Amino acid sequence: MGGDISEVDARRWSDGLADLHERFAHRFARSESRESALAYMRGLLAPLERKNGWTVAEEAGHGGPDRIQRLLNRIDWDADRVLDDVRGYVVEHLADPCGVLIVDDTGFLKKGVRSAGVQRQYSGTAGRTENCQVGVFLAYSSELGRTLIDRALYLPKSWTDDRVRCRTAGIGDEVEFATKVQLARAMVRRAIDDKIPFRWVTADAGYGYSKGWRYELEQADVFHVMATTSHDTVVTWQAMDHRLHDLVAGLPRQRWKRRSCGEGAHGLRIYDWARVEVRPWHRPDRRHWVLARRSISDPTKVAYYIAYAPAEATLNELIAVAGARWAIEECFQTAKGQCGLDDYQVRRHPGWYRHITLAMAAHAYLTVVRAQQIEKGPDPLERQTWYPSPSPRSAG
Repeated sequence: MGGDISEVDARRWSDGLADLHERFAHRFARSESRESALAYMRGLLAPLERKNGWTVAEEAGHGGPDRIQRLLNRIDWDADRVLDDVRGYVVEHLADPCGVLIVDDTGFLKKGVRSAGVQRQYSGTAGRTENCQVGVFLAYSSELGRTLIDRALYLPKSWTDDRVRCRTAGIGDEVEFATKVQLARAMVRRAIDDKIPFRWVTADAGYGYSKGWRYELEQADVFHVMATTSHDTVVTWQAMDHRLHDLVAGLPRQRWKRRSCGEGAHGLRIYDWARVEVRPWHRPDRRHWVLARRSISDPTKVAYYIAYAPAEATLNELIAVAGARWAIEECFQTAKGQCGLDDYQVRRHPGWYRHITLAMAAHAYLTVVRAQQIEKGPDPLERQTWYPSPSPRSAG
């Protein structure tokens, strides 16, 4: 967890984790499974080099991994209902009406062909095509912190077209093929239905390029800043399908503003930014923008975003939302590095959801502890290397 921790610190964190566990303990029918779930989360947070059934069981004082394996693979409990309780915990402690929902996916490298959803496919984590599983996630970012609040395992057609293979991996016949964008749309809908307080949605170009999803968000009056590609098109006074590259290419120098979109691993992420209003026919209290982000060192490198926003939204606010997208990358990094998100040995579909849910619960707990500590002042937790993100309303 970023340095040695005292026995007092460890006990305090453990007690707090038990309080979170109490929120969903009723989801387990037997005391053994309730105790195993808490032991598993404690093991995921322990400073272990590897976090698998054996090491977590040893950390919990079990004689072997059987209880942990039963928890993940055999005992009947609903990971979705547990996640509902974890989301309630996140909202209670991190809620912000100016919060941002962030969509992205991450890869889990695997060997073999039996783990649910595994195949050779592109992994953003590895930056290349690998044999892996891919999970689509939804993060919640507020002034107080950021954490993961929803998840879905992407199942390629090579799986959903083979029902025998699916059944062997515990994938029900009712589970049909869904694109990553469809999985993302469903998660944002759930957040809306659950009344998660937020103001914005953002995602990278793999999701933001979907005109259908952007239209759906707009119809629901959900503000968004979605990354897209230079080949995307928008409606302007000049054309019904104006390419973004052409729209931005002729902007005069004074239209570009040098701004930071937040802290990165190497300091402030500073770019030149410009926006152009599009979609001339709209509600008087709403605006559509093309937002462009240009590299300072190489002005030929330009990234594009489509924004649907309140009429009063400033350039700085749109930049802050675009920059909030990196928060989910930090969630992945800390959830994998400190909460064992990618340290699992389950192959079946239900087991993946169970492990990921409990790892997300552990990450949510750490995020809340961090937020509480910042409110109180310096503490040994300051040795951690991850920080809550600023809300767009505080960006300058």
